[in-house]
Amino acid sequence: MSEQLIDPFGRRITYLRLSVTDRCDFRCTYCMSEDMQFAPRSQILSLEELYNVADAFIGLGVKRIRITGGEPLVRKNLLSLLNRLGARSELEDLAITTNGSQLHNQAQLLREAGVKRLNISLDSLQRERFAAFTRRDQLTQVLAGIEAARSAGFSKIKLNSVVQKGRNDDEVIELLEFAMARGMDISFIEEMPLGSISSHQREQTFCSSDDVRQLIEQRYDLVRSSKLTGGPSRYWQVVGSATQVGFISPHSHNFCGDCNRVRVTAEGKLVLCLGHENALDLKGLMRRYPGDTERLRSAIAESLRLKPERHHFAVEEQVQVLRFMSVTGG
Repeated sequence: MSEQLIDPFGRRITYLRLSVTDRCDFRCTYCMSEDMQFAPRSQILSLEELYNVADAFIGLGVKRIRITGGEPLVRKNLLSLLNRLGARSELEDLAITTNGSQLHNQAQLLREAGVKRLNISLDSLQRERFAAFTRRDQLTQVLAGIEAARSAGFSKIKLNSVVQKGRNDDEVIELLEFAMARGMDISFIEEMPLGSISSHQREQTFCSSDDVRQLIEQRYDLVRSSKLTGGPSRYWQVVGSATQVGFISPHSHNFCGDCNRVRVTAEGKLVLCLGHENALDLKGLMRRYPGDTERLRSAIAESLRLKPERHHFAVEEQVQVLRFMSVTGG
């Protein structure tokens, strides 16, 4: 069997986003509903199954794994999985995307387990606004988590901010300067149309990456960066600063042409494209044929034939994919 995953459009898959839970201690308005119904625990992959999935992908040439959720740090005994993955010499990068709520007491343990990079979600520095976004009044705890992460010595810490017009676009500069003052990078994200929401009208709050960049350039000079992290961000360097600004633009600047990633949900569904519903049930396969690594690898490799060329997100359409981002894995 080839040790590379190559889709029908010649794109090599080297990056896996592996969700370890659909649960979260926040209820971010663009990510899930307040009364979210989570999957029964029996339907969630065990830590051993999660490792087996990662092992299969590593055997097929994946070099980067990002652990996601929900909020991954609420998964019980997650460190046992991270320690095993952190010991895999084949991996060039083991990273986590987190809301930061648990970092104040877990950051050092994550670093010791072999996690190299963190992405931390932060959409506002204003307490009331943060609480409105997340439906939880925990900004102080998140800021403490960011400082704990800085002290732990990760190779890179990046902030992620979903920008919405009329809701937090007036904080773009403040968020950027917060990152700059701490030597961190930051990515500004266009909201993705995943799941049905009631908190706002996406077409009315849509703020494009071009809009955000224009706001920044009123204060700072930006030059295009050659930085590549394996993810969808396109980076610009803030002149005179170590901080780089990323833009994730699923609407305005489609990034599908060089897609190198797939996602596995906490329920074991291999999602080939964020903007499509088609998925392969890895959990069912593993539970029917426990320990059959070759069968698992073959199924993953075969599924790549169905990876679409691109998604077709459109701002004016309220719901295009029914699953929430928390179900898919961030």
